[in-house]
Formats: sequence, C-alpha cells, structure tokens
Amino acid sequence: MGHAMHITASVFINDDESGLHDDYKKWLEGLAPFDASPQRYAHNRTGEDNADAHMKRQIMGREVVVAITDGKLDFGPWEQIFYGEFDGRRPKRVLVKVIGE
Repeated sequence: MGHAMHITASVFINDDESGLHDDYKKWLEGLAPFDASPQRYAHNRTGEDNADAHMKRQIMGREVVVAITDGKLDFGPWEQIFYGEFDGRRPKRVLVKVIGE
C-alpha cells in the first residue's frame, strides 16, 4: 500500500501514456479550475489559495493497494504507479507499507 503524505497530492495507478497525462490535466482543470481568489472557493477565504488542488486530490484518490507475488508487483501490462501533486509547492513524500507474508 502506498499513499501520498500531503493533502493536495495523490497516488494512483494508470497507463504511462503522454496523451492520457494531458487528458487528466485538462479534465481535472475543467472539474476544479485553478483560481486563487476567494470568490470561487470558500477554502480560499481562509487565507489559502489552493482549494482546486484539494478537490483534484479528492477525485484522484490518496492511496493505492497493490498485491505482490514473489517480490513483483501484480500489475496489468500497462499499469504503473504515479504521484500527482496538484499544488506544486510541497516536498514529495509517499508512505509505502508492505503488509502480509
């Protein structure tokens, strides 16, 4: 199991394909556009300016669980683990826990 150690970051599994990465950026920006002003998001009225990053993380999820067999990740042929930081101003940290035998 691995999860992002910051509230505006995500760990997710998908295909490592540049078109898909671009699609994610456009899709997420359409759902929760960046706007640092306090008019769009109530969270930004608290002195913060990253409400959109919190929402993007909520959509993409905070953690992944991956089975391991004989020391190898049990992935489909195109699956990879990704870290997404939607605020961009934080150190990148991930917690990885191995549970089981």
